[in-house]
Amino acid sequence: MSTTTLDTSISILGPQKIPSHLPYRTWADDNPIIPLYLDAEVSEDAPGGIVELEAAGPRRNLYFDPTRAKCAIVTCGGLCPGINDVIRAIVMEAFHAYRVPAVMGIRYGLEGFIQRCGHLPVELTPSNVSDIHRFGGTILGSSRGPQSAEEIVDSLERSNISVLFVIGGDGSMKAALSINQEIRNRGLRISVIGIPKTIDNDINFIPQSFGFDTAVCKATEAIECAHTEASGMPNGIGLVKLMGRESGFIAAQATLALKQVNFTLVPEAPFELEGETGLLPALERRLKERGHAVIVAAEGAGQHLMDRSDATDASGNRVLGDVASLLRRSINSYMKQRGIACNLKYIDPSYIIRSVPATSTDKVYCGFLGQHAVHAAMAGRTDMVVGKIQERFVHLPLELVTRRRRKLDVHSELWRAVLESTGQGMVYGMLPQE
Repeated sequence: MSTTTLDTSISILGPQKIPSHLPYRTWADDNPIIPLYLDAEVSEDAPGGIVELEAAGPRRNLYFDPTRAKCAIVTCGGLCPGINDVIRAIVMEAFHAYRVPAVMGIRYGLEGFIQRCGHLPVELTPSNVSDIHRFGGTILGSSRGPQSAEEIVDSLERSNISVLFVIGGDGSMKAALSINQEIRNRGLRISVIGIPKTIDNDINFIPQSFGFDTAVCKATEAIECAHTEASGMPNGIGLVKLMGRESGFIAAQATLALKQVNFTLVPEAPFELEGETGLLPALERRLKERGHAVIVAAEGAGQHLMDRSDATDASGNRVLGDVASLLRRSINSYMKQRGIACNLKYIDPSYIIRSVPATSTDKVYCGFLGQHAVHAAMAGRTDMVVGKIQERFVHLPLELVTRRRRKLDVHSELWRAVLESTGQGMVYGMLPQE
């Protein structure tokens, strides 16, 4: 198997001349490069072959003098389970392991750097973050939308910040890339470390982002309720809309977790409503055979069946048509025309899913991400994110993770398992086209 030519080198601010005082016997320096096989499910940029990635973890020698370093944390974009866990892990590691004198929390996302917005930073200490992992959301608040990289770096300079930790999704990582470029243009020595966050699980090169396990767990609760509603009445239909603008990972994984879903609709598999292989005739057959059905739809599914809008939200994402309204209207109309009395119940658990505290699995994951982010920063790494691939924590260049959004591969084992679980393979668009 060949090694790919993908550039995975990590930028370093300068020579690491300060010996670490950490009492470890094993260091990431001992095995600094990890060879991993990456296929198209991880990223379209790594279609097959061995990719060499820098190992995450503590280094023997540091770039920053930890006792003089000052850190800042900012959380951006939509909420996701586990953000507070990452914040807590960074603060605890910075204070207790490296004895960093100050960690500042930037309020309400990138707006917090902009003086005219009036959001004052808050000092983060072990005492005031000790319990935050018990709660969902982010204690720092968040916001969407771009801000001036020049003004952000002005703020970093004024505050004498050595390290900036950016917790956010695709747009936030692109912002971190711009901030890092402005830092380079000015010849500054400020480390920028990204911790990728997205409930949709769609960040390039990150097979599973933190919070995703929690999202799937909560989604299955909604699907269970939909199944209970549907099976408790004649021709009952339970419809659940889950998050997933461009990627159907939550819908697919929740379908496999519960095994009670009959139709899973994702953005990557365009379907048709009418016709011999349409969704509506397939739903009619299901009702005749079993008397009830459950449909799970990712929010970005079915956009090809609706009028396209050029409007965008604050993050620059295209405003989506409402797939749930389309399905409810189409199903009720179709069944009424055929004299079939159906009972459709609709559940949208989106904000419940993203606002809850993280599961224990995600809490462990977030703890590792926070610790490794601090290790990387103190060793002078920059322009990078911490990620977990095949159970190994690694460093990835920001440029790689921002190239594109990761999507569900309809040729993958995951999608094949969904089709087997639901039995929906005969619906148009569900089987991958050769």
